Amino acid sequence: IASPVAFDILPLKLHPFSQSTPTGLDCVGWKRRISSPVITDGALDKTALTDDVGSEEDLYEDFRSSNHRYGHSGGGGEQLAINELISDGSVVYAEALWDHVTMDDQELGFKAGDVIEVMDATNKEWWWGRILDSEGWFPASFVRLRVNQDEPMEDYPLKVEGGKEEDSRRFGMGQTTKDQMRTNVINEIISTERDYIKHLKDICEGYIKQCRKRADMFTEEQLKTIFGNIEDIYRCQKKFVKALEKKFNKDHPHLSEVGSCFLEYQTEFQIYSEYCNNHPNACMELSRLTKVNKYVYFFEACRLLQKMIDISLDGFLLTPVQKICKYPLQLAELLKYTNPQHRDFKDVEAALNAMKNVARLINERKRRLENIDKIAQWQSSIEDWEGEDVLVRSSELIYSGELAKISHPQAKSQQRMFFLFDHQLVCCKKDLLRRDILYYKSRINMDDMEILDVEDGKDKDFNISVKNAFKLHCRDTEEVHLFCAKKPEQKQRWLKAFENERRQVQLDQETGFSITEVQKKQAMLNASKQHHAGKPKAVTRPYYDFLMRQKHPTLPTTLPQQQVFMLAEPKRKPSNFWQNISRLTPFRK
Repeated sequence: IASPVAFDILPLKLHPFSQSTPTGLDCVGWKRRISSPVITDGALDKTALTDDVGSEEDLYEDFRSSNHRYGHSGGGGEQLAINELISDGSVVYAEALWDHVTMDDQELGFKAGDVIEVMDATNKEWWWGRILDSEGWFPASFVRLRVNQDEPMEDYPLKVEGGKEEDSRRFGMGQTTKDQMRTNVINEIISTERDYIKHLKDICEGYIKQCRKRADMFTEEQLKTIFGNIEDIYRCQKKFVKALEKKFNKDHPHLSEVGSCFLEYQTEFQIYSEYCNNHPNACMELSRLTKVNKYVYFFEACRLLQKMIDISLDGFLLTPVQKICKYPLQLAELLKYTNPQHRDFKDVEAALNAMKNVARLINERKRRLENIDKIAQWQSSIEDWEGEDVLVRSSELIYSGELAKISHPQAKSQQRMFFLFDHQLVCCKKDLLRRDILYYKSRINMDDMEILDVEDGKDKDFNISVKNAFKLHCRDTEEVHLFCAKKPEQKQRWLKAFENERRQVQLDQETGFSITEVQKKQAMLNASKQHHAGKPKAVTRPYYDFLMRQKHPTLPTTLPQQQVFMLAEPKRKPSNFWQNISRLTPFRK
């Protein structure tokens, strides 16, 4: 998945105006249109898109010819503000949201969380900045301006002799610098939530409602693909922002206690996982539809009727992905300016950890979904497969390796390859001549099994001497399977793997992780097509291709290649799928 870089649907109209920042910028991800309060949930008093309005082309042309401009209140005002500050000698800092890895010596590389001094913001998409003694271009959409521009680079508050915090610098009504900084962060959180609710409302009522009126253009399945569960997110966020408003102290914002709100809604925020996982499919479906002019005109008419800012639907649908990234960043900043004696300190600290866990969960689910294609490809390489597909019950390869399986009644030992997935253990046999070919032999339902460690020596059930052995015992049928590893450490790895399998199953049950039937069928269909082609399937990258087809800035010669779904944790947990089975010859066919 590529980064939210400066392509055609996301010009750097990012960062809405905000009263909470000295530069008039914050990090919702879109420039705010006309400053206005949050719109209530009442019915929209706007002209609906109906069949008697005429064609979408006519409607679009009518809007353009009537000189309606539902754009920004100041054009490139935020860039002017930044450059005016820079020209006046002020230092403007931005904080990196994502890693920017580059081999171009004209670009500035950094990691998420790094603080960059912005030296030139003349260009919308690429800014010139400095970190220590390094300077270069960097994508503006990878950063957000710091809420507290006047904060020194070293951590505040400063320490004086004796170890006490310096309280001498104050703002107005007796507020300390740290209180003012906390006020800025609280104002940003409240402001960005209000803006975000407006974006969600516009998508649900400006696009989805109008699309449902046109059954001749959209099926329900298409709408589900394009918009995912964004309506569920909208309902959740409306409740969340109301909870924040109740905790917001308008007279003294720094006294607001908002940490408990994040703790209360941490479970509800897991619905973002489904949306983030579906987002690449939404982009591909939109890319397909917008090749037809009538869809282009229709979407543009929806935007104009809703008086939305000049960003295409693709850009609006990225906002939930960006939003879930920013909660840990905002909470980390809030914690930084919250005194340990503040009544909100413990809740903010707990909320930061909770939102980081939400981000990790979403990343983990994303990784699991990426693995299902690999599992489907693996199954398609196995000869003589019988029974249901692995993906019917499983979505993760836990461990794999070679074991001796001993069977009743002759206690015959057979060398087999075993693949432990969640819920099942698959047994395969190597071809006698071509060791790079595996044949399906059987599988064991792990949900019915208990693991028994077997001591070296004679086993009374099988009446043979064993070494490095363990058993799988079926609780229902009393059936017993005996396995022997070649080395003691291999046995221990298998025993650990069985523990991990049960832990994974339990975690999936607790978090509600599942793969849809559509995703399973698509993965198997892709694997089947590739298998019939007679060559290993290259991992397709339609979502990358979609992003790379967009316009990009002309300043640097290459686009930064980074991942949208970094969320709060820039370094995603690497998949161990291929590490587990890279030893196996079938994948060297």
